[in-house]
Amino acid sequence: MTLRAGIFGYPLGHSISPAFQQAAFDHLGIDAIYEAWETPPEKLGHAVASLRSGDFMGANVTVPHKQAVQQHLDTIEPLAASIGAVNTIVRDDSQLVGHNTDAYGFIQSLKREAKFEPTGKRVVLIGSGGAARAAAYGLAQEDIGSLVIANRTLGNAVMLAEEMSNQMTDVRASSLESESLESHCAVADLIVNTTSIGMLHGPAEGQSPILEEFIPGDCLVYDIVYNPEVTPLLKAARRPGAQTLGGLPMLVYQGAAAFELWTGQPAPIEIMFTAAKKALES
Repeated sequence: MTLRAGIFGYPLGHSISPAFQQAAFDHLGIDAIYEAWETPPEKLGHAVASLRSGDFMGANVTVPHKQAVQQHLDTIEPLAASIGAVNTIVRDDSQLVGHNTDAYGFIQSLKREAKFEPTGKRVVLIGSGGAARAAAYGLAQEDIGSLVIANRTLGNAVMLAEEMSNQMTDVRASSLESESLESHCAVADLIVNTTSIGMLHGPAEGQSPILEEFIPGDCLVYDIVYNPEVTPLLKAARRPGAQTLGGLPMLVYQGAAAFELWTGQPAPIEIMFTAAKKALES
């Protein structure tokens, strides 16, 4: 029997998950197909319920469904429940279990690709959505020194900062327009963009979430946007000499963690990276 997995999202024209997940199945000789299931919000419940049949291993979940999908699952793993977002579903017999591998993918990409150890570091995190929540929880688990959450809507940053204050002692909120943001960035070891600002074909294509003069030359700037490979923020960061990391590694590492949950086998990371890069180029 050919097994099936896929990704729920809306829209899904940008997704390269099918390319690198299928490459992993094929490389290991697993009889499985990975598909893109473009699912509008009103059809999400019915679509998720279909995973309960015998040939489905599970699914990935992307925007805008990471929060809403939780109500259609039987169990939510503790980390995903804390983050408040599910990006991976695993079918266990007839039960659907929600996981979050975004936090793992975020931290693994920092450590493996950028050789950055978060412990004790000062971090500015831009955004307050699902990806920001995953990054914040991942960073808290690594015992970072301080966290500033900056968001266009200050109230959303405040809410996430208050929540994260249960995980760490030094956490603050800022708006992207605040005069204090420049001073926070000036002493940051790590600046992370978790918003879609700068994404190719997005509403803020060609834009950067912060001004270039805010970026110190001795920090790491990490943009989880993976298309384009070098975003406006990363271009700005390179001019003063800052180290940069794009979003493709996080995408692959979170996908690899999902692959291992479905199959119980180590994910072929290099195969997945090669397929992901090829998909982006095409």
